Amino acid sequence: MTTKTSELMALAAPRTVAVVQGISDDQLGLPTPCPDYTVRDLLNHLFEVVVNFQDLAHRREVDWAAKTDHLTEGWRDRFATETDRLTRAWSDPAALEGVSAGMGLPQETVGDMALIDLTVHGWDLARATGQRLEVDPAVVAAGHGFMDRMGDTGQKMGAFGEPVPTSGEPTTLDALLGRTGRDPAWTP
Repeated sequence: MTTKTSELMALAAPRTVAVVQGISDDQLGLPTPCPDYTVRDLLNHLFEVVVNFQDLAHRREVDWAAKTDHLTEGWRDRFATETDRLTRAWSDPAALEGVSAGMGLPQETVGDMALIDLTVHGWDLARATGQRLEVDPAVVAAGHGFMDRMGDTGQKMGAFGEPVPTSGEPTTLDALLGRTGRDPAWTP
């Protein structure tokens, strides 16, 4: 069984996993487009996203305050496994029904949050480590839809920075990055 959310995650996940697997240990201290995060910090955050959003798909509460160093032996393969589990968790239509107990938002919105984190942080990591992340147009469109609904709220809550003007068409990845507070031209 699949849902639109899991189908989009299935498009985004392998591309982000490829970026993560392409990160060398000597790149872990590099800066990222997220000013408060090094590559290591952002990888740990993205691990938390893929693990915690599995629980949110099953309507279990999560502890975002728990800070675990996920970058231990075999972390690249574990990230791939957890990301696959994330996609499977959102493939059950029941995962999209109702309101999240842990976040107080519609479950469908929570699934979109996982998708945008996977995509945008995948780009952050790619940019920080000299890689490219190709994002499927359907994932970009879903990201824009999410930002239309939740961008202002996310910005007020500190999840997104101030929008960055971009020169790209309003439906492009660059425009989506700008809406989340990222400069698509960022370089380390």
